[in-house]
Amino acid sequence: MTSEALPLLSVRQLTKLFGTFGACNAIDLDIAPGEIHALLGENGAGKSTLVKMLFGVLEPSAGDILWKGEPVRIGSPGEARRLGIGMVFQHFSLFEALTVAENIALSLDPKISLKEIAREAEALSKAYGLPLDPYAHVADLSVGERQRIEIVRALLQNPQLIILDEPTSVLTPQEADRLFETLAKLKAEGRSVLYISHRLEEVQRICDRATVLRHGEVTGACDPRKETPSSLARMMVGSDVAGIERDDTGTTGDVSVEVIGLSVAARTPFAVSLKDISMKVRAGEVLAIAGVAGNGQGELFDALSGEYPVAKDDSIFLRGKPVGRMGINGRRLLGAGFVPEERHGHAAVPTMTLSDNLLLARCRSDRKAFLSAGVLKVIRSSTIKNAAKRISAAMDVRKSGDDPLAGSLSGGNLQKFIVGRELDRQPSVLVVNQPTWGVDAGAASRIRQALVDLAKAGSAVIVISQDLDEIFEVASSIAVISDGRLSQSYPAGEMTREKIGLLMGGLDAGHAEAQAHAH
Repeated sequence: MTSEALPLLSVRQLTKLFGTFGACNAIDLDIAPGEIHALLGENGAGKSTLVKMLFGVLEPSAGDILWKGEPVRIGSPGEARRLGIGMVFQHFSLFEALTVAENIALSLDPKISLKEIAREAEALSKAYGLPLDPYAHVADLSVGERQRIEIVRALLQNPQLIILDEPTSVLTPQEADRLFETLAKLKAEGRSVLYISHRLEEVQRICDRATVLRHGEVTGACDPRKETPSSLARMMVGSDVAGIERDDTGTTGDVSVEVIGLSVAARTPFAVSLKDISMKVRAGEVLAIAGVAGNGQGELFDALSGEYPVAKDDSIFLRGKPVGRMGINGRRLLGAGFVPEERHGHAAVPTMTLSDNLLLARCRSDRKAFLSAGVLKVIRSSTIKNAAKRISAAMDVRKSGDDPLAGSLSGGNLQKFIVGRELDRQPSVLVVNQPTWGVDAGAASRIRQALVDLAKAGSAVIVISQDLDEIFEVASSIAVISDGRLSQSYPAGEMTREKIGLLMGGLDAGHAEAQAHAH
């Protein structure tokens, strides 16, 4: 075999054990030079564990990693970079108070001057169609621009293999197209890309081959261009993924949520101010709010949930009652439910059991069910545990034991429990921020169907999401948030991906409509 025919990277029987649990079991994988190779799998399938071994974050328990046919031991990310492997993680590691060049310098040889780094970063960013100002502060940049920093930082180390973990989850459709052009350039140069994504249409569009993991083992490989999203999802989960059944009759009831001229100053130097936001959501409606991360979604959720009450009581109404200055427990008592974006530490305490997390979230709104009568309140443990079991069964939460710690569940299963915890109350209003963030196809389908079903039953549902596939699956109406401003809402049938992308990029509705029609 000639050196040209050798894979750039191979793993043979690669295994990682945590105690007796096999996160990765005897994995075989080849990545060819100049190939974009997809790594697919459900949450908990072993993808993250595998790439952490390839990037030197975790040490394998058994098996071999071969680089250009030679066995190597990758003991740290520094060793991975020296070998020729770069990685862009899903969650960026950037310091907002520093400039672009200063952030890039942190991962390079300290002997290289900041001026030289700035010059090289600017030249490289132009060459790959990823324009950056090296002297801009990260705090002033969009999420798409921040991702460019991570990619440019990786490219400055001249890698032959780049690992990308969910790279388009925070991008507008236009920014994603630009990223795909960049990947095509890298491929043309003979570089390889290991591409992790739950967005199967992307995988079909840009990837040459795909390897599928399930329960820590390789269960298949394919040419994704010869597959459909449904067949790829079937390979990932082992069965067909149910489509979303919608009620498109357009029947709605009274206004359940109304926001009038809501403005909230940024609480920190790096937060986003909300600017004159107004909206109405009726019973039976799913209003989906699209937007690139960092444009005020978290601040809007905080205002709607009462986690940070606002100055004016009459800027937010729930079921006709002014609640602007009311806290989250008061709003729950009015029949509202809330699911924040961050699972660990915000929606759930990882070191507490599922039943204890349920009690924390609902002890005020379900006092009669969860606490005994009389002056001395006693927690009804059996009632709470039965409720946790009921929720787990309804949402197909897969767990070890009857009442495990929240932190022991995979991300997708914990998300199903958190959403189910709110749905179990049958809230008249539900506000959900990023309902299926980092969740596999099967879990995402179950969560989205549950949201649609809640609206069918007569509740008002607000879904804040960066996933356009999700938005078109669940929404009866769509609005877009950009730089703290919310567009008017449109019937979902009148919106296109291009129009949403233009609104996400900051164009006003009139210009977005004109540009969308022009194309």
